[in-house]
Amino acid sequence: MVLSGFGRVGRAYADRLAQASREGSGLRLAAVRTGSGEWLAPSGTDAPPPSPPSPPFTGPPAGLAATLALTGAAVLVQALPSTPRARATATAEAVTALRSGVHVVTAAKAHLLSGWRELEEAAREGGALIRLSAATGAALPAGDLARSGVRGLGCRSVRACPNGTSTFVLDVMARGGTLAEALAEARRLGIAEGDPSADLSGRDAATKVVLLAALLWGWDAAAVRWRTEPIEESTAVAARAAAGRGRRLRAVASAAAGVPHEVRVRLEETPAGDPMHALAGPEKAVVYGCPEAGDITVSGGRSSPLGAALALFKDTLEVAERRRYGFG
Repeated sequence: MVLSGFGRVGRAYADRLAQASREGSGLRLAAVRTGSGEWLAPSGTDAPPPSPPSPPFTGPPAGLAATLALTGAAVLVQALPSTPRARATATAEAVTALRSGVHVVTAAKAHLLSGWRELEEAAREGGALIRLSAATGAALPAGDLARSGVRGLGCRSVRACPNGTSTFVLDVMARGGTLAEALAEARRLGIAEGDPSADLSGRDAATKVVLLAALLWGWDAAAVRWRTEPIEESTAVAARAAAGRGRRLRAVASAAAGVPHEVRVRLEETPAGDPMHALAGPEKAVVYGCPEAGDITVSGGRSSPLGAALALFKDTLEVAERRRYGFG
């Protein structure tokens, strides 16, 4: 495995991979790349590298093609931030890997949104796979369901609360807290990012449902339009009013096969019995609307760097250990 990015998610992934290697998985971290340096594993070791910029990180990193050839890597794991600045790097790396026949497992979203068709074509050229569980719900297996779990069941809609921070914040506000207090508590618990703007604006929720819809119905993620309703200080009034009626305010993202290339995120009062109402703290949920088979709901999942790292590891196992017989 070649790991690109070594922040909290990348380090947690490296630790989990090292543990699996010691347990006999046969998986090994061969290299770690950051914006300023590169670490190559000594032959035969399964220990994760030290935090940069400590040695043996050296810089600047070699071109990815050279690193892949040197290590003989089977998988490129992208633990990069979903920022415009990192998007070009994530796209270039993914295209290079896929065209070389190297599978890509990613937690980044920006390059999936802008380059969905380009990545798809690169994967086709190289006969490689792309997996994005960590970009669609971290430890929640929402992406697996969209890609294959509900295939053939006639899924016509997606309704989701895929952003744990927004759910947590709305619940704190419903209990009388301010937006600032809710965010401070979310940061203390490791739920919210330092910059929560994508969470509060609805952009993160919209992005995840865009990706799920692209997996479900073959949409080009770059062509999807979205409309969002943000969480603001004044939202506390609506959250408390909903609580007074026995309901819970939720930031709900939705898409429908009959309304192609459109995703909406709205603040909705959810009643008891609604899967979104049942969410606690930073939990997430996705409901796949299947009129003939019946709705299929997945909920829970850790909203944290560890949750994202575990999703990356799960996807790594899938692409690196593909079975072609029996129940595997």
